[in-house]
Amino acid sequence: MTELPDNTRWQLWIVAFGFFMQSLDTTIVNTALPSMAKSLGESPLHMHMVVVSYVLTVAVMLPASGWLADKIGVRNIFFAAIVLFTLGSLFCALSGTLNQLVLARVLQGVGGAMMVPVGRLTVMKIVPRAQYMAAMTFVTLPGQIGPLLGPALGGVLVEYASWHWIFLINIPVGIVGAMATFILMP
Repeated sequence: MTELPDNTRWQLWIVAFGFFMQSLDTTIVNTALPSMAKSLGESPLHMHMVVVSYVLTVAVMLPASGWLADKIGVRNIFFAAIVLFTLGSLFCALSGTLNQLVLARVLQGVGGAMMVPVGRLTVMKIVPRAQYMAAMTFVTLPGQIGPLLGPALGGVLVEYASWHWIFLINIPVGIVGAMATFILMP
C-alpha cells in the first residue's frame, strides 16, 4: 500500500474512521444503558430499544446503500452517511426522553448502514485490484477494534463524564470525516 498516492491513502483513512465510528457505536451504548435509564427516568428494562432501534435500522437500510450509491454517487452517499451518523449522535446526546433517544438512534442507524458498504465500494474504486486485499484489511481493522473498545470506553465516559459523551465523541470525528470526504473523495 506504500505505492499508493497520498490522496488515496487519505481516502482509505477516511473509510477506516467511518468503519471505526460505526462499529464502536454498536457496543459503546451497552455499558451506558443503566445511566441513561436513570437520567431519562425510565426503567432499565425499557432501554433495550436504544440498542435494538440502531441495530434494526442498520439491518433494514444496509441493502439500500449500494443502490443509493449507484444512483446518487459513492462520494455523495458516504458524505451523507457521515453527516446523518453525526447528526444522529448529536440528537442522541441532546435527547431528554427515551422516545427522542430511540428516534435519534434510528437516524444514526441510517448513517451507519450506509457507511460500511459504501466505504467498501469506495475502496474498490480507488485502489488497484492487486492492492485491494491489503487496502480492505487496512480499512476494516479499525472496524474490528471498535467493538472491543466500546464497552470499556463507554464505561469510562459514563463514570467520569456522563452518558451523553458516548455520543458527543462522534461529533468532532464526524465533522472532520465529512469535510475530508467532501474534499478528498473522488
